[in-house]
Amino acid sequence: MIDLRRLSVLRVLAEHGTVTAAADALHLTPSAVSQQLRLLAKEVGVELLRREGRRVRLTPAAVVLLEHADSLFAQWERARADLTAGEEVGAVRMCGVSSAVAALLGPAVTRLRAEHPRLTVRVIEEESADCYELLLAEAADIAVVLPTPRAPPADDPRFTQWPLLDDPQDLLVPAGHPLTRQDAVELADAAREPWIVKPRHNDTYAVLQVACAAAGFTPRIAHEAKEWFAVSALVAAGLGVCLVPRLAPLPPQHEVVRLPLRGNPRPSRRFVGCVRRGSEEQWPIARAIAAVEAECAERATGGRAV
Repeated sequence: MIDLRRLSVLRVLAEHGTVTAAADALHLTPSAVSQQLRLLAKEVGVELLRREGRRVRLTPAAVVLLEHADSLFAQWERARADLTAGEEVGAVRMCGVSSAVAALLGPAVTRLRAEHPRLTVRVIEEESADCYELLLAEAADIAVVLPTPRAPPADDPRFTQWPLLDDPQDLLVPAGHPLTRQDAVELADAAREPWIVKPRHNDTYAVLQVACAAAGFTPRIAHEAKEWFAVSALVAAGLGVCLVPRLAPLPPQHEVVRLPLRGNPRPSRRFVGCVRRGSEEQWPIARAIAAVEAECAERATGGRAV
């Protein structure tokens, strides 16, 4: 019999490429990861890894095993749902990017506490790429992410993914800026402005670059900041403008103005829900999905203010 926990370690190793990176993702030591993989190889009776200097390479047998792993894990998730059918108690862990945590997951937890008081919920803030890794490592059960070029494709057999909500981008300018004389602006109107951006690895950076290119200019980046509080403070100080997701909450004490964009392009982000394939039928996860989708529906219809 195969120990699925050890098979999960092989799965994470294939995702990250090195034992050290897999150990970090699984919160284990490299030696513990290596031991789990040796035991898995003994269970299946074939060689799974070959050393190439300081790195390891999956053998053809390991690739074949991983092709079966996706269906095995999905079936196990469905089995877990059947085993706990009718039990309205449990725990669920939700992860997402900062704006999703603030605007969607936080309110979803409040909803869950009111509707299912016996359900324990934990929220984790991470970048989208890290959220997928948390799902694979079974450190999270639901992710609300923003797909990027590095994200798994929509038909990745390890996950079930579905669209949740479109989040338009607004132009954020300091109060008193000449553009505030208009109710809405085109992105090209800010072509000559200094720009404040989040770091390159952040989900919003690619949105800005693509949108500005479509508008016919390259943004002159003046400052970088990690958190929307800091971005908003820099804009309020008159140091530049930025694109800000409509869902992102901003401090009321900052003297800034959100300007809707008109014309083309009108950049937007799409939030996507993601779970391990087959796990969506488990009672805690199903209830949490329903709560998140209810929050998204309220946002889409204007039922909850940002």
